[in-house]
Amino acid sequence: MSGPPWSGALNLLKPPGMSSHDVVAFVRRLLKQRQVGHGGTLDPGAAGVLPVFLGAATRLIPFLPPQWKRYRAEMTLGVRTDTGDSWGRTEEIRTDFRISPARLGEVLAGMVGEQLQAPPLVSAVRYQGKRLYELYRQGQQPPAVPPRRVVIDEIHVIRIIPDNPFELGFGTRILLDISCSPGTYIRSLCADAGERLGCGAHLSFLVRTASGPYVLEEASTLDELEAAVAQGELERLLVSPAEMMAHLPGFRVEDETTMKRLQHGSAVVLDGAPRVEPERPSELPPEQEGLARVLDKRGQLVCLVRPERVPANGRRRWRPVRVLVQPGGGEGR
Repeated sequence: MSGPPWSGALNLLKPPGMSSHDVVAFVRRLLKQRQVGHGGTLDPGAAGVLPVFLGAATRLIPFLPPQWKRYRAEMTLGVRTDTGDSWGRTEEIRTDFRISPARLGEVLAGMVGEQLQAPPLVSAVRYQGKRLYELYRQGQQPPAVPPRRVVIDEIHVIRIIPDNPFELGFGTRILLDISCSPGTYIRSLCADAGERLGCGAHLSFLVRTASGPYVLEEASTLDELEAAVAQGELERLLVSPAEMMAHLPGFRVEDETTMKRLQHGSAVVLDGAPRVEPERPSELPPEQEGLARVLDKRGQLVCLVRPERVPANGRRRWRPVRVLVQPGGGEGR
């Protein structure tokens, strides 16, 4: 590949049947670029938003705010599987139940909020160096893993199929919109709801509609990505590093001496540099408080900085914690 590697984020629509790693491998081959990573595993059977990061932008992933997720999910009552979704082996079928829509509403409302959730036995969680789904595919019984703290922000029932206003029975499909914290397993949520309802349930369909600021309406298919690359228009789909970090306040630095010192990792005083306000509000975790971005005169993200202690003269110095553009304009590695 000629020229410097691409740097930024792609909002891709992962098709069902591909793992998140498969999508990353596809992008690596397409762009002939090794430094590619994704922003949150999506189950192979699911479709939807998968942010993929390129080049030096992969080094910004630890500084992104928590990427809250939104899903459109279908839960089917009466069938429990070993994976929690329709791709697994059926473990139990229950047909002799009748549940009122009001009871369904009570159960789902009780699942909103902060809670401990056990990841599915077949998931991307690692155990002794292997992912649980790898053990499952090898015919081994994946071990139970400790529950994790997650937050279910919202659950909305969109549709019930068939639409029976009096009772829900075997095979009833419930379409849900869910907003939740990173690390939440919708398969586990559906399985847990089935147990609380007393009928068993599994996730029969899943689309991730948003991951942080990346939304389904703006996602590109892999075919669209391939066409953009062939036409020399990849930049049209690329979210720049400056846009990726638009949740942070910052400075616009035009002084060349100050810029070079930052690029070499030296702390500088930025009192005179114009302030840049965050472009979208975000609640930062404690370890990111005080973090700021530095843009050059073209609006390109040069580095992220953190303030040092205020000295006696009151002039705060800012030290780079991640440099993306090195002296001479090359990307930081």
